[in-house]
Amino acid sequence: MKTIKVLIVDDHLVVLRGLRFFLQTQSAIEIVGQAQNGEEALQQVQALDPDIVLMDLMMPGMSGIEATGIITEQYPKVKVIILSSYSDRESVLQAIKAGAIGYQLKDVRPEVLIESIQAAMDGRKTLHPEATHQLMSHVVKENEEEKQIDVLTPKERVVLQHITLGQSNKEIAADLHISEKTVKTHITHILAKLEMQDRTQAALFATKNKWFG
Repeated sequence: MKTIKVLIVDDHLVVLRGLRFFLQTQSAIEIVGQAQNGEEALQQVQALDPDIVLMDLMMPGMSGIEATGIITEQYPKVKVIILSSYSDRESVLQAIKAGAIGYQLKDVRPEVLIESIQAAMDGRKTLHPEATHQLMSHVVKENEEEKQIDVLTPKERVVLQHITLGQSNKEIAADLHISEKTVKTHITHILAKLEMQDRTQAALFATKNKWFG
């Protein structure tokens, strides 16, 4: 079995020592180096050619996210596993987008970390349950937002699009060749279906979700 070369990146010496102490007991793993920030990590990757990088997120100087993006782009054979104390949705999403193949929290059980390292060597992604939950809730949220525009009729969508352009009811009525009263009725229906308080909120929501390009 090929020995897995691991580089540990973390700015907390206690974490570094703890990881080294445990991983050194694994016959299939060789600790080839350590770093305390993103810049050092890049230097070590270039010099030591590790198979796996265990990467912290929040470090002085270059963050783990930025370093992960550079490593996965410039050294595609190197697999990065995030090992962080943060499990918020934004951190998980940024790490995955940067190319991390795994996302584990620092309270991960040792045997699970080993499984994650082995999985990364096989090209398989692994996520801590909390990271999986964050990704799933993000997908659900996106699906809910995508579905919301479907509750509007074609005419209501057109009216909402005009609202996002900052047009008044009178201007919308003139452009669509309908009465202002009809425009107001459409807006009432739009706000009710989207559960919005006013037209400004509806326009901001539509713009944020890029409903109209």
